[in-house]
Amino acid sequence: MQNLFGDEEYGKQESGKNFADIILPVPIPRMFTYKIPIALAPQIQIGARVIVQFGRKKVLTGIIGKVHNKPPQAYDAKPILEVLDDQPTVNPIQIRFWVWMANYYCCHIGEVMHAAIPSGLRLSSESKIQANPNFDRENSSYPMDAREDMILDALENQSELSYEDCEKILGIKTIHPILKSLVAKEAVLIFEKVQEKYSPKVETRIRIVPEIAADKKALEAVFESLAGKTKQESILLKFLRDIPIFQNLKLNEKGIAKSSLMEEGDSESSLKTLIKNGVFESFKLVVNRIEEAEPEKEPAVLSESQNQALTEIKQHFKEKQTVLLHGVTGSGKTEIYIQLIRETLESGSQVLLLLPEIALTTQIVSRLQQVFGSQMGVYHSKYSDNERVEVWNGVLSGRFSFVVGVRSSIFLPFDSLGLIIVDEEHEASFKQFDPAPRFQARDSAIMLSYFHQAKTILGSATPSFESYFNATQDKYGYVQLTHRYGDASLPEYHLANLSADRKKNLLKLDSTRLMREKIQDALDKNEQVLIFQNRRGYSPYIQCEDCGWTGQCIQCDVSLTYHQFAEELRCHYCGYKEKVPSSCPACGSTQLTTMGMGTERIEESLSLLFPEARLGRMDLDTTRNKYGYQRILDEFGAGQIDILVGTQMITKGLDFGRVTVVGIWDGDRILNFPDFRAGERAFQQITQVAGRAGRRSEKGQVIIQSRNPDNEVFEKVIKGDYYEYFRHEMMERKSFYYPPYVKLVKITTRHTDFKITEKAALALHREMAHIPVKKIVLGPEKALIGRIKNQYQFESMIKLDRSSNTQAEFKTQLNQILENLQATPEFRSVRWIIDVDPN
Repeated sequence: MQNLFGDEEYGKQESGKNFADIILPVPIPRMFTYKIPIALAPQIQIGARVIVQFGRKKVLTGIIGKVHNKPPQAYDAKPILEVLDDQPTVNPIQIRFWVWMANYYCCHIGEVMHAAIPSGLRLSSESKIQANPNFDRENSSYPMDAREDMILDALENQSELSYEDCEKILGIKTIHPILKSLVAKEAVLIFEKVQEKYSPKVETRIRIVPEIAADKKALEAVFESLAGKTKQESILLKFLRDIPIFQNLKLNEKGIAKSSLMEEGDSESSLKTLIKNGVFESFKLVVNRIEEAEPEKEPAVLSESQNQALTEIKQHFKEKQTVLLHGVTGSGKTEIYIQLIRETLESGSQVLLLLPEIALTTQIVSRLQQVFGSQMGVYHSKYSDNERVEVWNGVLSGRFSFVVGVRSSIFLPFDSLGLIIVDEEHEASFKQFDPAPRFQARDSAIMLSYFHQAKTILGSATPSFESYFNATQDKYGYVQLTHRYGDASLPEYHLANLSADRKKNLLKLDSTRLMREKIQDALDKNEQVLIFQNRRGYSPYIQCEDCGWTGQCIQCDVSLTYHQFAEELRCHYCGYKEKVPSSCPACGSTQLTTMGMGTERIEESLSLLFPEARLGRMDLDTTRNKYGYQRILDEFGAGQIDILVGTQMITKGLDFGRVTVVGIWDGDRILNFPDFRAGERAFQQITQVAGRAGRRSEKGQVIIQSRNPDNEVFEKVIKGDYYEYFRHEMMERKSFYYPPYVKLVKITTRHTDFKITEKAALALHREMAHIPVKKIVLGPEKALIGRIKNQYQFESMIKLDRSSNTQAEFKTQLNQILENLQATPEFRSVRWIIDVDPN
């Protein structure tokens, strides 16, 4: 395999080699060569984790990518310090995948590794202090002050101290001057202690001493001895209630978690007495953080149309690697997935199901666990570091042969993938924006599938135009589901004219009469309502009515969003926040008013319009904690919320039988965005959120509020005419050279000085113009948001011919250009960000 590290294939194991190329989690465009110590040679394996020194002081966790006999020419190879794994943590297919991703997305393999490996598998190093064995405290010529003596006294009792230990001993926060003085006096040594971040979950468990458990008479004697000791007797009875050892003696071996045995009111001292008297014994057990679950039911019986679609998918798989499953919302795509997953697992292969949002996993996971039980793992960013490591290790060990996850799950250590399913494949959240690698998970999944010789299904009610184009070009197989599952019919659309209602004085709190009537009808029938607005916060900004002042972020060129609950103005780009001013900072006026509507303000408006309704809100602010999504969805599913207001989190994948009305609060906001995909995204978002309505026998109602109800996108959505809208868009994209007819590469130039940013962007433009490939270079232009986190931004957009040779040649020369520019003293601190296939 030709790759960015030379002409040889990475991932090959060769014995008797003296050097190893190590992948390090740093943004540097190559691997680093280290010497293999003779003592460690038997442990060296491709994909194993190692500890190496990088630079003077840094200690890093790396992955062995290759072993060989070629010493580096530019530097002396340092030795590998330690091998961490008996068995490789990463397999050769993963390394090939990382190399491809680094090449295609114009980033470094170290950045890919950093994104791929859970942080719990990377080591952390902590500075420690120990006494210098050559220091003679009694005969030292250096005088010690009281604080230094306290540190030395502590080191006589402990072999080492952390910085935190020293802070506690001295009762101060600034300890560096004291430690610096001790080092200068050669009294102490400071060193780096490397520790694994991942630690298994250890549980304290209780069981009856085996000799007593196996002998009924001995147990009877114990009860006799406990006569009158009600607290001890109660704990023993609770144990026997939960662990029926008379029916199955083996249950006593695993015992019961101490936390489960002790109920409110139980005495800790009573349990300690039972252990001391030899009735119970306490022991430690390593347990899984990921709950075990047993399958509860068989998959649903497929309808005739679902069976037909399943047959067509299998037929396409005989000739094609990828199939696009185009099924209307509620058509039962998940049941088809389940059938294909079962068949793949039975053949001995692994399966990955990719979902775009964590919110989606909460509902689909419980559904899938009922069928697949403990052979299914879940992987997403709300999991703790330790939980993610356990899923990683579960895939490595074969415990999880099926994983449901968000985009980062494509990096898991699969070794025999048979099927990848990308659900809601059109979703923009499959694209990673920051940091590098800026990959598109759908496209990367197709490449991962190629490396495994596996099959891929792309599922959506509104496929991305790129995927649908590939299907029309016969690159992908194409299967369509045109009817909803069961008796459900597609929802009925209504356009509510905001401008007309305002003129007639019918608008109340930015809600049209039609919107209010439909919501009230649903509430009267004890049905549920979803309201979609793709902006969180109370309102987009606060404005002074007298002078027009608006709150601006001090670090970014954006207005601050007003959050009423926290009574603050907040930047959604850098996180800067400030208190809401009581008067205008510019003119002193107290006439400050909120402009526009965010989810928080809509929730407040609806509570005033429908005071009897129970409201909930699902956005980034209400779902920050680990179980935020699950809690809100559980409450909504249980009927404890009548109206749920949300951002794009509520637009896809949710299946609630009592939702009959969906309101799109501001249809124009979805459309009016400066991006060539704005119309496509609007069509997808409106169709997807509308698909949450009427998924059972009751027909759904969808109300779209707009100031421009005659827009052709609304017309196509209402007609459900996906193909006609696709055809219209393709004509425009072909005329103006946009995907899928070209490949896009966006390059952002960033720096804290405006003039340097502009000069660097222009220098890059001049150099790119000389790359001899078929291309169009647009820009550089000041970015839509010209400054973020005090860095100015200029953007260039390159439209490349789709041929792989053109793309490879352009990327190779672009990397060389950027390397040369970065070497220029004037541009050394300029940052260039390459985004291939930007969303």
